[in-house]
Amino acid sequence: MDWSHYRFRTLWTLAAPPAAVYEALEQAEDYPRWWPQVREVDRIDDSSGVVRIRSLLPYDLTFTAREVRRDPAAGILEITMSGDLDGWARWTLTSAGSGTLARYDQEVDVTKPLMRRLAVPGRPLFRANHALMMRAGRRGLTAHLQAV
Repeated sequence: MDWSHYRFRTLWTLAAPPAAVYEALEQAEDYPRWWPQVREVDRIDDSSGVVRIRSLLPYDLTFTAREVRRDPAAGILEITMSGDLDGWARWTLTSAGSGTLARYDQEVDVTKPLMRRLAVPGRPLFRANHALMMRAGRRGLTAHLQAV
């Protein structure tokens, strides 16, 4: 087992319609306004940018995100990541009653040297850190969608 390889799936039930959720999620440069752990998103061009995240644990992760799929009709946003995280992430949005089920899938290899050195003993903390970040993201997006 590669202890620096992670696979995540998170489900968010949101009260807004899929089109509104999609519109918010496709504006990655706005994430720091509503997602506290997304500290910076600096656009490089129309399909890529540098992202810096930090959750509860005292380290930042920085990576370049490149859009590989933007499909509003299918409700899919997908990126590849390179840097402290190498891999991909995908949002898949579907109707759920009058709201939206937002599914976030991510598969990455951590390349940050400190995290690789601490891969075995730190794995439960790293997974918990990710869960806290995702929980805060759901709360932030819910508030953001209610405000617009």
